[in-house]
Amino acid sequence: MSNPIRPLAIRMHADDNVAIIANDGGLPAGTIMQGGPATGITLRDKVPQGHKVALKDIAAGQAVLRYNVPVGFAREAIAAGSWVHERLLDIPPARELQGLPMATQPAPAWTPLDGYTFEGYVNADGSVGTRNLLAITTTVQCVAGVLKVAVDRIERELLPLYPNVDGVVGLEHSYGCGVAIDAPGAEIPIRTLRNISLNPNFGGEVMVVSLGCEKLQPSRLLPPGSFPIHSDDTMGREAEQEPDLVCLQDDAHVGFMSMIDNVLAHAKPHLERLNARKRQTVPASALVVGVQCGGSDAFSGVTANPAVGYMADLILRAGGTVMFSENTEVRDAVEQLTSRAATPQVAQDVVRELGWYDQYLDRGRVDRTANTTPGNKAGGLSNIAEKAMGSIIKSGSGAIASVLAPGDKLKADQKGLVFAATPASDFICGTLQLAAGMNVHVFTTGRGTPYGLQACPVVKVATRSDLARRWHDLMDFNAGQIADGDMTIEEAGWALFRMLLETASGKRTWAEHWKLHNALVLFNPAPIT
Repeated sequence: MSNPIRPLAIRMHADDNVAIIANDGGLPAGTIMQGGPATGITLRDKVPQGHKVALKDIAAGQAVLRYNVPVGFAREAIAAGSWVHERLLDIPPARELQGLPMATQPAPAWTPLDGYTFEGYVNADGSVGTRNLLAITTTVQCVAGVLKVAVDRIERELLPLYPNVDGVVGLEHSYGCGVAIDAPGAEIPIRTLRNISLNPNFGGEVMVVSLGCEKLQPSRLLPPGSFPIHSDDTMGREAEQEPDLVCLQDDAHVGFMSMIDNVLAHAKPHLERLNARKRQTVPASALVVGVQCGGSDAFSGVTANPAVGYMADLILRAGGTVMFSENTEVRDAVEQLTSRAATPQVAQDVVRELGWYDQYLDRGRVDRTANTTPGNKAGGLSNIAEKAMGSIIKSGSGAIASVLAPGDKLKADQKGLVFAATPASDFICGTLQLAAGMNVHVFTTGRGTPYGLQACPVVKVATRSDLARRWHDLMDFNAGQIADGDMTIEEAGWALFRMLLETASGKRTWAEHWKLHNALVLFNPAPIT
C-alpha cells in the first residue's frame, strides 16, 4: 500500500491570511492539512495547485494578504479552508505616483564575485556577443516575403561554407509605411528597430533590405555613423557612411531572382568577416541579462522568480548587467522600485516611465483586470496586484542603477541593475530588451510556453516540477525543485548563474535546439494613418 500524499501549503509571510496549495493536481474538499501554516484546517472546497486557501476567517471587505501585501479585498465573508479565487476579490487600487519613498533603501553591502568568465565574441565597441549572427534588417513589411526567401537560401547555400557563423536573422516587422512616422510616439518603434540592429550578438554585421518608397527610409532607420560599414561602394554611396543596402525597387533588378541574388551577394562579405571571429575568454561582467515574465502561476513568486532574483544578485556582484521590465507587472510594487533606486534622479526616472505608461493606458480606457490573463488565473494569480508581488522578486535585491525608456539602448557606462520600461506583453518586452542590448535572456513560466528569440539565447525556467517533467525538452531549468524541498533558492540561483555562463559560451538552449523563435513585435503608441 502506497503512502498517502502529504498535503502541502506555502505561506510567503507570517502575517499572510492565505497560503497556496503546493500539491500536484491540487487537493480535494475535506482534506485535513497537516504540518506547515495550514495545520488543522479542513479544506471546504477543492483547491487547485498554486491557488490560495484561507488560513483564517476573512470578513467581507477585509484585505487578503499575500507577501504581507493586500492582493485583494473580500467581496463576501470567506471561511477558513475556502478556495480564495479571483471572483471573491476586488482588486486593490494602484498606488499613486506621489509621495513615494525616493532612494531611501541603502544598496546591499556585497562582496564582489571575481573569477567567473565565459567565452564570447568581443565587438569593436567593447560589447560582447554570446552568438555570432548576421542581421538583415528591413525598413518595411512589404519586403518580408522576399527576405524570407533570401534567408532560406542563405541558410541552405551559404551558411555551410561559414561554420563559425551561428545563423542569419531576418529582422522583419510590421512597420515602415502607412504609419504616422512623425507623430509623437513614433520615435519608439524607429529607435527600437535601430537599436536591435546594434545588438551585440550581431557584432556590427548588419545589412538592410528596403523597398524604396516607404516612409521609413534606410537613412532614417540607420543614419550615417550608426556603426562601421564594410561594404563596397556598389550603389554610389560612400563606404562607411550608409548601411549596406539592397533596394528592391532599384532599376538594376530585373525579375525576382535578381533581388534574391543581390541579397546573397551582399551577405557574403558579412559572413566572411563573421566567420573569422573566434570566441575568447571574457569576464562575467560582460553579461547583459534580460529577465522576463512575472510568471504565469502562483508558484512564480515562490520558486522561479526568487531563484532568478538570487541569480541577478550574483550577476551584479560579478559586475554584470541585469534588465528587468514589464511596467504593468511591477506598477503595483512601485514603492519598492523607487525606494531601491540608487539616487533620487533614478527614482524620478522610474516615476517618469510608469507615469507615461499610466497615461498611455488611460488613453485606451484600459481595465486593470485585463492583466492577469486567463492562464494566469488558472495558475492561481487572482489579479495584477498579486502578480506584481511575485514579479518584482526576479529583480533581486540590488540598487536600481538606471532606467531606460522603451526602445532605448544601454550606454557603455550603464552597468548594474536596470529598469528597462516596457509593456508586459511577452513578445514586445523581449523585442525591447533586444533593443536595449541584452545578450542572454531568462524567461520564467508556470503554465508553459515554447517562447524563444532568434537573436538571443533564451533560458526558460519552469516554476513547477510537473511542468518540467511534461515539457522536459522545452524547459531549461526546473525551479519547482525548490517547492519539492530538493533545492534551496540559493542553490537554484547559483545553478542558474552557472547555466547562464555556459549558455553565453555557446551551449544551446532547448529553444535554439528546436529553432523556436517568436516574431519581433514593436511597441508603437503612435497613430496609424
